[in-house]
Amino acid sequence: MLNHRATSFLAILVLLVLAIAHQFVPLWMGWYLLVALLWLGITVYGSFTLRSNYFLTAVTQGPSTAKKVAITFDDGPNSTYTPQVLQLLAQYNAKATFFCIGKRLESQIDLAKQMVAAGHELGNHSYSHSWFFDFFGKKRVTNELKRTNALVSEVSKQSNDLFRPPYGVTNPAIAKAISETNNTVVGWNVRSFDTVSKDPKAVINRLTKKVQPGAIILLHDSHDRIQSILEHLLLFLQQQGYEMVTVNELLYDS
Repeated sequence: MLNHRATSFLAILVLLVLAIAHQFVPLWMGWYLLVALLWLGITVYGSFTLRSNYFLTAVTQGPSTAKKVAITFDDGPNSTYTPQVLQLLAQYNAKATFFCIGKRLESQIDLAKQMVAAGHELGNHSYSHSWFFDFFGKKRVTNELKRTNALVSEVSKQSNDLFRPPYGVTNPAIAKAISETNNTVVGWNVRSFDTVSKDPKAVINRLTKKVQPGAIILLHDSHDRIQSILEHLLLFLQQQGYEMVTVNELLYDS
């Protein structure tokens, strides 16, 4: 699949060919606009689709050789809902990966330590999770990643290598920051839309239809529906004989 550099090079090349050809034969000016719009459309799609690897390489699933899945949670830790999640995970002997927002992690250090002590894994979900994160320059993105990496390492007592971009969006600034911090970018291949749908049953139906060996499942420990959704998901996975592991266990211990 084309990446940002190759797509941009190809678009410029086509525009140059059009410009040269225009010196010899009349061309419809709309061709220039069509090339630009095609480049823009591909770039927007690549920005919002981690699995496309348009700006950087992202892990979106693990090996499918064993019935293992990684349940991941974004946007915590949350003092109300994360403890509920931890209780359910313990009940079903499941391990998970929590992609933490740095400023929330900073205010919930004791809770984060409980997460690690229970065998769960912490990852980086930026420091601010700002609505404008995707407009930050490389320096500011790098600072956010480094600051949250340090917090995760402080809690887990080991260096952090996992990063999930806010909203799953990537761009050149994030790609350049990742090249400096050397984080592994983690996406997903089973998305719950649990923050969008207000109907837990609809979320569960979506999840159970898409789960397969090697799946990386996206959930959020930041809303009041997560307890019901997670309990039904864990019961389903247990009945289907799945082992629920951390992202690193899924990727490297299968």
